[in-house]
Amino acid sequence: MQIDRYSQLVGWLKVLLPLLALAILSTLFLLSRAIDPESVIPFADKEIQDRLRDQQVTGPVYQSMTADGDALSFSAEKLITPQGQTGANEALDVSVVMELATGSNVTLTAEHGNFDIAENRAELDGDVVIVTSTGYRVLSDRMIAQLTVLHVESPGPVAATGPLGTLDAGSMDLRKGTGDGAAQLIFTNGVKLVYVPKLDKE
Repeated sequence: MQIDRYSQLVGWLKVLLPLLALAILSTLFLLSRAIDPESVIPFADKEIQDRLRDQQVTGPVYQSMTADGDALSFSAEKLITPQGQTGANEALDVSVVMELATGSNVTLTAEHGNFDIAENRAELDGDVVIVTSTGYRVLSDRMIAQLTVLHVESPGPVAATGPLGTLDAGSMDLRKGTGDGAAQLIFTNGVKLVYVPKLDKE
């Protein structure tokens, strides 16, 4: 009698289990049809069109070493190569780190930059700030930096603060000194320096 019940149970399971599997599969199929395919796309239509039109790279880094042993590193939040252009790139939120062989360092930040590999230069604009480990901070609307040598210039007005006080000038030039000398900040075109003497600590 017990064997007959076991046989009946096995017989029912052979029928019910395939039916249950079919029910589960049909439910999954119905749910998959209910998903809006556009809702799973992580980009908006405009962003997709922009990426298709222009080549974009997120978080790029460009590094070089000068003949004098200075390490230069250029990075950005985003790099865009406009359609139809080669060797020219537009960068957003640019950061430049210059680790000099003499032991000092210079950092430079800007909101926007145009990089031209063929011309070996980057034009930076939008709240451009230079900070040196020697205590200088220089502000400018636009600066031009070389990619493989230590040379940064501001063709327009700059405002700076440093160990001597505050300074305003019509232009600025940052380059390596002659021989084995340290990097030099050179201010020209109507330099105005307000000297702030250091107070001796008692």
